[in-house]
Amino acid sequence: MLILWQFFEKTDDTWMLFTALRWVVLVAFIALTICGNVLVCLAVATSRRLHQISSCFILSLAVTDLLLGLLVLPLTAMLELRNGRWPLGGVFCNIYISLDVMLCSASILTLLAISVDRYLAISNPLCYPRRVTPRRVGITLTAIWTCSLAVSFVSIDLGWNTPDFREGRTCRYEWNNNYVLLKAFLVFYLPLLVMCGMYHRIYCVAREQKKINKKKMQLATAREHKATVTLAALLGAFVICWFPYFTYSTCMGMWAETHPNKLTHSVVLWLGYLNSALNPILYPALNRDFRRACGQLLCCRRLLHITFPGKRKKVNTF
Repeated sequence: MLILWQFFEKTDDTWMLFTALRWVVLVAFIALTICGNVLVCLAVATSRRLHQISSCFILSLAVTDLLLGLLVLPLTAMLELRNGRWPLGGVFCNIYISLDVMLCSASILTLLAISVDRYLAISNPLCYPRRVTPRRVGITLTAIWTCSLAVSFVSIDLGWNTPDFREGRTCRYEWNNNYVLLKAFLVFYLPLLVMCGMYHRIYCVAREQKKINKKKMQLATAREHKATVTLAALLGAFVICWFPYFTYSTCMGMWAETHPNKLTHSVVLWLGYLNSALNPILYPALNRDFRRACGQLLCCRRLLHITFPGKRKKVNTF
């Protein structure tokens, strides 16, 4: 791939073609991210079956991915197409980096909240409505966004991480700064460790419940297990997408490398962003209620009414 990259850099015509192809792919990627997460937000808002406490966390995650697609991805795509040159000045560079860190942090912390929510729902379904109330969910979401703001805007504005900005040239993290290592540990590795431990506990509890009540498992419990499988898939997708980026940034911080390879950085960064496009695909693929709600939105109606000679029949779209 590196040879292919160098080949494109050496020939003007092929480089223009490659740039046009990248432009199309990036625009399509951003459009998919925005449209998919808008669809998830509308599905939660319009479907009565999705009006549940746990859906608040899904909605928060979708809003985070939507904001990433609206505010961060276009600027990152601009950097890609301009070969890393930043034309908007140091202030907007700080804002761009802060937004990127904030939304990434909010995604991870929301997934952490989701894992705790699923553990409470599986371990003791009868006490779940008393433990997880709208007020507590609201406090949790407020805390998530407050912490994300503190990690991003406050810390960067205080100078904990000085963006490597030079007028008209670059806008990126200061890779050799201790802030990169601290952020990677607090925002990714530590929450990831807690989430993995939480899902391990969920798996153990689910197995015990299945043994105890194998023949007479209640419908509500079965639904909770399906929801847990869906959310575990979301966690798996997040790890696959973001683990390479945080591993790479950690290595760059430890080695005090101030000029990482552009191609490698672009690959791991956009692999991480891929997670925001995958989430709205995973919801309908793994959850029947989301699949129904999204299908109804795409069809712009809940039911198809087909009139036959002599009688009128209702046909579900699913």
